[in-house]
Amino acid sequence: MNYHIIINKVNTVDELLESWSNQDLIALLDRFGFPDAAKSNPAELRELLTMAISDFEPAEAAAILLDYRLSDKLNEGQIEQISHDMLLDKISEEYPVISLHHQLFNINQLLHKAYNGKFPNAKATIAEFEISSVDAAAEEVSKEIVLKALQFTLNDSNLIKRLFADHLLGKVKFEEADSIIWELSNLGENQYRLITSEYWIARDEFVEAEFDAEVTVFQEAEEE
Repeated sequence: MNYHIIINKVNTVDELLESWSNQDLIALLDRFGFPDAAKSNPAELRELLTMAISDFEPAEAAAILLDYRLSDKLNEGQIEQISHDMLLDKISEEYPVISLHHQLFNINQLLHKAYNGKFPNAKATIAEFEISSVDAAAEEVSKEIVLKALQFTLNDSNLIKRLFADHLLGKVKFEEADSIIWELSNLGENQYRLITSEYWIARDEFVEAEFDAEVTVFQEAEEE
């Protein structure tokens, strides 16, 4: 399948504000000892949470946030371990289960701000692009299709190209694509926006702003 891609904008950010709703902020404020947050000005909730978090020991605060957002994925022992590891390493990049990287990033960045840099600073990449195809057989744009197309503009040092070469070529099923791209939004008229970790795709790794890409989708072997 052949696609034409135009990269319109690539930004690096250190926070994804929309990742925490007002309901999230109110619930977290309650966990951090501020039970009447629902009565507060919604515009002040994030700043209140930052101050409330900083009243706790860093690892304790990390454990509270991890329990709130990832208690269905992590047990108590894992939460305890990660809460301490986050002070030393970019866990949102290094944790072996990449499906957790998105939420670990959001948690880490709340802590980074609350403790004035005591937690490592991680970054995310937001790219806006146009992808289109005149190929009648072209599949619907998905995270997998996007990554396989973007390989043609990313430089050779890109981590995805080094770790998932066979996946990008369609030789292996690329299930990890759903975790590597945190969000893929269809903006209409072939325009899309993706959010991922700078760990996976950095702004300076884009080589061409407009290019063509031939994408091969993995085919399951038919049982005899």
